[in-house]
Amino acid sequence: MAERTAAARLRARYWFDNLVARGTATLIGLLTLACLVVVVPASFGLVWSDRRTPATLSGRLAAVWESVGETLRLRGAIGTPPYVVLSVLLALVALFFVSTLVSLITSGINEKIMALRLGHSTVLEERHTVLLGWSDQVFPVVSELVAANANQRRAVVAILSPKGKAEMEDEVNTKVGRTGTTRVICRNGSITDPAVLARVSPQTADAVLVLSHGDDGDDALAVKTLLALNAAVPERGRTVVVAAVRDARHHMAASLAAGPGGRVLSIDDITARLIVQTSRQPGLSRVYQELLDFDGDEFYMVAEPALIGRSFGEALLSYATSSVVGLLRPGGAVDLNPPSAAVIGADDRIVVVTRDDDTAILADQPPSVDETAITSAGPRAPSAERLLLLGWNRRAPMIVDQLDRYVDPGSGLDVVAHGDPDILGAAAAARTAAQRLDVAFHSGDIAEPQTLGHLDIPSYDGVIVLGYDRSGDSTDPDDQTLITLLHLRALEAATGRELSVVTELSDDRNRLLAPVGEGTDFIVSGRLISLLMTQISQNRQLADLFDQLFTAEGDGIHLRPATDYVLPGREISYATVVESARRQRQCAIGYRLHADAAIGPYYGVRINPDKRGTVCFGAGDRVIVLAAD
Repeated sequence: MAERTAAARLRARYWFDNLVARGTATLIGLLTLACLVVVVPASFGLVWSDRRTPATLSGRLAAVWESVGETLRLRGAIGTPPYVVLSVLLALVALFFVSTLVSLITSGINEKIMALRLGHSTVLEERHTVLLGWSDQVFPVVSELVAANANQRRAVVAILSPKGKAEMEDEVNTKVGRTGTTRVICRNGSITDPAVLARVSPQTADAVLVLSHGDDGDDALAVKTLLALNAAVPERGRTVVVAAVRDARHHMAASLAAGPGGRVLSIDDITARLIVQTSRQPGLSRVYQELLDFDGDEFYMVAEPALIGRSFGEALLSYATSSVVGLLRPGGAVDLNPPSAAVIGADDRIVVVTRDDDTAILADQPPSVDETAITSAGPRAPSAERLLLLGWNRRAPMIVDQLDRYVDPGSGLDVVAHGDPDILGAAAAARTAAQRLDVAFHSGDIAEPQTLGHLDIPSYDGVIVLGYDRSGDSTDPDDQTLITLLHLRALEAATGRELSVVTELSDDRNRLLAPVGEGTDFIVSGRLISLLMTQISQNRQLADLFDQLFTAEGDGIHLRPATDYVLPGREISYATVVESARRQRQCAIGYRLHADAAIGPYYGVRINPDKRGTVCFGAGDRVIVLAAD
């Protein structure tokens, strides 16, 4: 019985589907018939059950007609046949026009609602930030913009990408969370179509960020997006345009597409430089993390009329809660760590590390300095280093080249990676190009404990772990990196020696899974570039500052022994450290305490401490300075 009922339902549904598929005319006829089947019998019932109904059959039929006409809005007029026909015709015409009007209004409203749901409406905002594209970069960028705009009443971030509006909003809400005073607006559309770019009003924005999608082929998409932006906004005015490309070979093309006012970051190049710098100075990645995000202290340029005509050396101790590191000259050039005798001009701005753009306040009086605690660093004797590189990817040749610029002659680099022909060729080319560094390649699987066990890893001064390039549908490159870190952690436990390890990860979420010490350095290229792009979007002059910091030539950030500046075991004011660094032509911006190196969230790093505060340095403590290498 149940099977017969189910079959009947299927046949009825099949009949109805075929009927509906015949078109509009069939649907109108079906609805009309269904309406009459219901209305006519119901009208007969109403008339015959009414006590006031006419006694004659013709009168009752007339009453039925009136009931049907009123129900169907056909007026139900009674009179001569021509009069009835014309009244019904007029009623049908009126019904047709009213229905058409309602349909048009409903269709227009539905189209508008659908456009809003799809994210096709135009953002009418000013001084907002525009993100073009969609990748994992979106979430750290939005998070940092929310932090940067925390002291503003109303800020807007507009995102345009081919991704669905609702899906974008859900992911932002899930991965970013509450955005405070910052409103995030998502719009759907092609980022390479100038007409579609108008949906996020780039011409009135403070900054436009062209995001990297994580694949090599997307460099061409970034270039095309910059060209579309030029077509959409020929005159940018104050708008800052920041983009990123992965392959350094595409940097020139992207820079030309970005125009004179645009800044293009080379992801591979910057990542390689920071990996090399951190491999030689453990803890440096933590310092950059503090300087680049908006949760702590960052770089700002401030005008200070009271310091005009005074020397740069005097300015170093003029702020109690801000660290002076350079000057922004009138032409826009950033002069990091200038000579102490350099005079501050009327149009110069002071480059400081401070909590916010309104926290750089001159101290009422210079903080006290303990002259008896000041020491000086002796000459550094050249020292050859032994370094180990585990893994290989397209950034590895850049890393070898950067290491070759930093290390002393006689230093050695052992490379362990798969013996693929492409890797062997790239390694051979890097070995040939190196001048100071003796590069040796060893074929092996870095995820195998036997391979690592034969290397005597504790004897190396530093270890760099790289993930292989993703190819096709291969697994996440971080997977093998995490396995390698497991084995390194086991070696640490077995030997009782702490290894200096710098690890490159492609996904910041994997940093929490990494089985290493709390203070280990991680370089997550996507997050690093996101932080840099966000900083530059808030202040375009920072692009030149970061260029100087990440190059081997010139001044950079260093972690140097605290004993090079003050006597150990003595409680002294931090101003004493700043004065000692000044006498060595350096700018102190903080310190790292070895005893707290494994304690989060700062891991011993203190950026821009109050110069009036006191500190006692011991063995292994470091002072963070801006200085020449």
